[in-house]
Amino acid sequence: MTATPDAKPRGTRLPRMARRRQLLSAAQEVFVENGYHAAAMDEIAERAGVSKPVLYQHFPGKLELYLALLDLHVEDMTNRCREALASTTDNKQRVQAAIGAFFDFVSTQGEAFRLVFESDLRNVAPVRQRMERSLRDCSEMISQVIQEDTGCSSDEAHLLGVGLVGMAEVSARYWLASHGSIPKDVATQLMARLAWRGIGGFPRTA
Repeated sequence: MTATPDAKPRGTRLPRMARRRQLLSAAQEVFVENGYHAAAMDEIAERAGVSKPVLYQHFPGKLELYLALLDLHVEDMTNRCREALASTTDNKQRVQAAIGAFFDFVSTQGEAFRLVFESDLRNVAPVRQRMERSLRDCSEMISQVIQEDTGCSSDEAHLLGVGLVGMAEVSARYWLASHGSIPKDVATQLMARLAWRGIGGFPRTA
C-alpha cells in the first residue's frame, strides 16, 4: 500500500496506552473523512504508522475500534454537561452553561462530533445504546436540578430535562452546519434566553 501523506513512520515502540491513543486518533481522522462503512482498517493502520497486526492486537475489529472512539466522545459530552451544572448555583447561569456545553462540544471537536450525533451506525445496537446513554445522563442531571428547585414531579422534571437537552443538541448541530454564521457566544445566549423564559417560569420551592 502506498503511504498516505499523513502516515506516521513505523517502527517506534510505544507503551500500550500511548499506542492506543495513537490508533484512536488515526481512526478518528479516517472515520470523519470517510464515514464508518467506507473506512478501512488498512488505511487506519497506515495513518497510524503501524502494521495491521498491531492494530488488531488492540482492537479485534472495526466496530470495536469505532465503539472505543465513541466512548471517549460520549464521556466528554457527559462530563461537559456535569461540569456546566456544577459551575454555578444560579439557575439562569446553569441553563446558559448547559447549553454552552453542547455548543462547545460541537465546535471544539470539529467534525468528530458527528460520531456522536450523526453516526451512520445509529441503528446498530451498541452504538445506539451509547448515544442514548449520553443524552439520558445529561437529561437526568438537568432534571434532578429542576426537581430539586421546583415543585415538579419526577416525571415532569425528566420531560423538561429531555426537552432542554434536545433543544441544546439540535440548535448546536444547526449552528455548526450553518458554519457559525452567528458567533458562538451569541448563539448560546439566544438559546439560553429561550430556554430560561420557559424553565424560569416554574416557581422555586425554596
